[in-house]
Amino acid sequence: MIFFNKPYMTGKEFSYISEAESNGMLAGNGPFTMLCQKWLEKYKKSHTALLTNSCTAALEMAAIILNIQPGDEVILPSYTFVSTANAFVLRGGVPIFVDIRPDTLNIDENLIERAISPRTKAIVPMHYGGVACEMDAIMDIALKHDLMVVEDAAQGIMATYKNKPLGSIGHLGCLSFHETKNIISGQGGALLINDALLAPKALVVRENGTNRNQFAQGKVDKYTWHNIGSNYILGEMAAAFLWAQIEDAENITQQRLRSWEQYHEILAPIEEEGYIKRPYVPTNCQHNAHMYYILIPKGVDRKAILDELLANEIVALFHYIPLHSSPAGKQYGKTYGELINTNDLSSRLIRLPLWVGISKTQQKKVAKVLKRALVSQSS
Repeated sequence: MIFFNKPYMTGKEFSYISEAESNGMLAGNGPFTMLCQKWLEKYKKSHTALLTNSCTAALEMAAIILNIQPGDEVILPSYTFVSTANAFVLRGGVPIFVDIRPDTLNIDENLIERAISPRTKAIVPMHYGGVACEMDAIMDIALKHDLMVVEDAAQGIMATYKNKPLGSIGHLGCLSFHETKNIISGQGGALLINDALLAPKALVVRENGTNRNQFAQGKVDKYTWHNIGSNYILGEMAAAFLWAQIEDAENITQQRLRSWEQYHEILAPIEEEGYIKRPYVPTNCQHNAHMYYILIPKGVDRKAILDELLANEIVALFHYIPLHSSPAGKQYGKTYGELINTNDLSSRLIRLPLWVGISKTQQKKVAKVLKRALVSQSS
């Protein structure tokens, strides 16, 4: 079976978990948490990095930090994971769904300004597949209209936009270390605070709304409740696991990129014959090979393609159901424009197996079965 994903282990994870247990700090904010956070601050060039128990938690923290109130509008793509919207809906915010670009499947920066209203509070670009959104344009719009930018960089670790790490460009950035991502801790995430003025509030929100962080530093003699918040802290054993991954982050990324490029080469002839469209990466973006997807032609039965792959022991998947078409999206959000690209491309996208260690032989089999299924559909 060629699985869609296989979590990669460096070999040091359990040794570090054992060390965390020996340190006697399991609940979080221990030595491994600090190592991970310092690495993120250095690599991402962020003012503060805080490990969280998920990227969802980081997004929820962002909504609290930005003081999202009922009726405040947040502009984001419909083609994204539910957490991108849900984090703001939980605070009473209203997602404004905007269409995506046909090339990168990222939010169309040319539509953002038109979707702004007097109630707009923030823009939340999601970097699809670790390929950056057009962040210069987005930040210019935010500056012009006095808006905050929260980067959903769940898929973006080790990827850059004009040599700037994803998650480090907006006022806040959110990362994921879920087992399906490139660098993992099982479950886990991080909030990057790039605006120094937001850091004190972030520390309070992450600690159940208390000033416990100041207490831990000896700045106050007791801690108490100051703001709304929750326990968004990642456990120390998960942080120990994550540190083993971070130490090997460059190697992991390079191995994934090699496999991504192999797919790109193997599938080129199939694209030339008109059976698929391969992914596009702008020249000013360095992606991280988070995924390899293809777009099949209109009218082709995607389920039949996926079933044929599975019948040949290949697990491939489609991706998001656009949020604007979901029951909750219709209830809590609003749509700007017709979202033509979102509706079209989401129905034609297939994600192929990709993980550290997938062989070229396996990738050739994927391509062979994929083409056979597509030819069968077109005949």
